[in-house]
Amino acid sequence: MNQHPSSRCIKQKVYAYILAEMEGQKRLLVFEYVHRPEAGIQVPGGSVEPGEHISAAVMREAQEETGLTHLHLIKKLGVARRDLAEFGLTEVQERHYFLLECTDYPGDTWIAYEETPSDGSQGPIPFRFFWVDRNKVPALAGGMDEMLPNITWD
Repeated sequence: MNQHPSSRCIKQKVYAYILAEMEGQKRLLVFEYVHRPEAGIQVPGGSVEPGEHISAAVMREAQEETGLTHLHLIKKLGVARRDLAEFGLTEVQERHYFLLECTDYPGDTWIAYEETPSDGSQGPIPFRFFWVDRNKVPALAGGMDEMLPNITWD
């Protein structure tokens, strides 16, 4: 028997669409798990800590996952609820999406490590980060691309 979404645990999540200017064009930062590519292409994000402000959480998660320090919060893009019953989970995520800008170009690709995974698994977990052109953004895992239309690329 399925529970109604409002009766399930609601988890606060934050996701960062990080843009950087390269060769006159803005590009989006994405990553894949080095040892689990089947998890799909994703954007940095994670759980909001108890008592943490949403905008502080997105900055913390973006810095922790990417290793980048020259990030600036541009704006909040929106909020979406995602029921994870389709993945066999009993939670509903309230996802807060933000647009960030990276002002220090870190290179085309790099490996960064998630030291404290929000799913409780053993860290560190290596992520391979890379930039994609706005016209070549792949489908993002778990519906993380739902706020991409809200980005102003110019």
